[in-house]
Amino acid sequence: MKKLHQRIRPWLIKYLALPSDVLLGLPRITIIGQIHVYIENHQGLATYSDNELKLKTNKGYIQITGSSFVLKMMLPEEILLEGKIKEVKFVPE
Repeated sequence: MKKLHQRIRPWLIKYLALPSDVLLGLPRITIIGQIHVYIENHQGLATYSDNELKLKTNKGYIQITGSSFVLKMMLPEEILLEGKIKEVKFVPE
């Protein structure tokens, strides 16, 4: 069954014009300058401090480093972080 899903997903993305982030369960990250990061489709907060945010995803973690972090919005699958963003990176599981 898993192999069938792996073959069908690319076809759905290509021919039905469905967004790949939704079908593949990938996070969507929007960065506005060095002051805002908006992340959709994450699986929960792993670490939060004044200079680091780490979110769980289905492929590992998203780690954001910087300073003066403030969580402006936090919903079950969405988060808005404000502060001075230095780095955004993916950390495999």
